[in-house]
Formats: sequence, structure tokens, C-alpha cells
Amino acid sequence: MNEPLLRQIKRRRLQLGFKQADMQSRTGISRQQYQKLESQGNPRLDTLEIVAAGLNAQLMLIPDDKAYLVRQLLNDEIKISIEDQNDLMTNPWQGLLGDPES
Repeated sequence: MNEPLLRQIKRRRLQLGFKQADMQSRTGISRQQYQKLESQGNPRLDTLEIVAAGLNAQLMLIPDDKAYLVRQLLNDEIKISIEDQNDLMTNPWQGLLGDPES
């Protein structure tokens, strides 16, 4: 099940140990604006990009048929061999979009 984006933002902020007030110095968005973003939502795309950068994260579109792979990686459900780790270090997106292996 997909967690709503605004809940993901809040969870990420809490994981990093940031308070809403901390986001002002990290993003330039006032505490009140940031608080409203988390509680009411519907921010502009450029605002989401700024918030993501402030949370040491990125926004991206993930094809539905590949989303399960990303979820597994994020949840440490995939056991990656040493060889695979080396491949992923040089090209972390190898095969994610169905590209032929190089």
C-alpha cells in the first residue's frame, strides 16, 4: 500500500530528527508554511523539490511495474550479494528500467 506523500515527508523529517522549525533553515520555507504543508498539503512541485532537498531526498516517478523493487530495496527485503553490491555501486539503477545489462 502506498503511503501518502505528505505522510512520507513527515516520517522522513522525524527519521532525521528534525523539528518543523528546523525546516526553515534547511529549505527557506517559514515554519508556518512548512507546518501547513505537512498538515493540509497540496504544495507546488517546486516546493516539494525544495522540501525533498532539505530532507536529503529526491522526488522521482517510478514506473508501477518497478515500484515493488524500490520498496523492497528501501525495506531491506532484498538480500544483495557482494557481486551485486559492487555492480550497484557503479550503476545503482542498472536494470531498474528494464535496460539490458552492460
